[in-house]
Amino acid sequence: MTQSTFMWTICLFQMRCISHAVLGFGMMSAPQRLRQLLESEMDGTRKDANPILLPCCYDGLSARLIARAGFEATFMTGFGVSAVNGFPDTQLLSYNEMINAANYVAEGLSSAALEDPSNKNGPIPCIADGDTGYGNSMNAKRTVKGYARAGMGGIMIEDQIAPKRCGHVAGKSVIPFEDAVMRVKAACDARDEYEEQFGKGTGPLILARTDSLKTHGFEDAIQRALAFREVGCDMTFLEAPESIEQMEEYCSRVSGPKLANMLEYGNTPILPPNKLKDIGYTMAAYPLTLLSASIKSMQESLELIKNGQPTNDMILPFTETKDVVGFTQYANEEGRYSVE
Repeated sequence: MTQSTFMWTICLFQMRCISHAVLGFGMMSAPQRLRQLLESEMDGTRKDANPILLPCCYDGLSARLIARAGFEATFMTGFGVSAVNGFPDTQLLSYNEMINAANYVAEGLSSAALEDPSNKNGPIPCIADGDTGYGNSMNAKRTVKGYARAGMGGIMIEDQIAPKRCGHVAGKSVIPFEDAVMRVKAACDARDEYEEQFGKGTGPLILARTDSLKTHGFEDAIQRALAFREVGCDMTFLEAPESIEQMEEYCSRVSGPKLANMLEYGNTPILPPNKLKDIGYTMAAYPLTLLSASIKSMQESLELIKNGQPTNDMILPFTETKDVVGFTQYANEEGRYSVE
């Protein structure tokens, strides 16, 4: 064995030891943290009257705010990521642009966790919007693995025809039943393949979404969700149910963790979190609350500026703004490396 081969072998051994320590005996990976959270909600060991609440983030700052507010998990919304880049949610952003957003979200969650000395569990997990997978089933597999490398705990894959759009707007359509099932199966295979390469618990959990209720009816949507479970998805999401009765039937007929989408002024009834849990939902996402609230605040602030009026009542003190974006933690870290 040459010296270079020997050194490479030692390097690989060290990498495997580090990976084993992190995943087996130390801090859990994001998918592991998400799975543990879901299991605790499903088996009743999570003692909370509400399901897992997921305020949705779309960049590093919104991710930091959610983590600092004490939520257990978050969801990276494609609508929000599109919006902050100046586009509607009609899949105008590419795979790479969404990966970049996921990286910023992961960094925001990590920085928020580092600020809390009592945090021994690491960053809160994030489920990221993977849209249609950005192509065919092979593209969907690449998307799952890319989101895993970006540090996401889960990924949502849906059955819309590309280019997809927000599930609560007109003009959406879905791929055929069998194609939808194969897309989800490909995502599940990618999850498992990633774990074969990088260790158990590293593959992001698969949230399989169907939008077929609007185009093919409620029963078709139920059958799709059932089929998604059969091919191995970890969670399901029936988008835009139009009544409490549909929400109840979905939860009673489909096994496993289920997501409710609480889009204000959308097509689905907005219910209190405890009612959603009573119905059978495991998670409740709030996809546009933070985005819409920030738009409203910015519009009001702009109107004040335009009219020459003070904005003091609309903004935070500068010291608090600096802390929220990370200056406090940065200064603490910077001081550790001072040579003076």
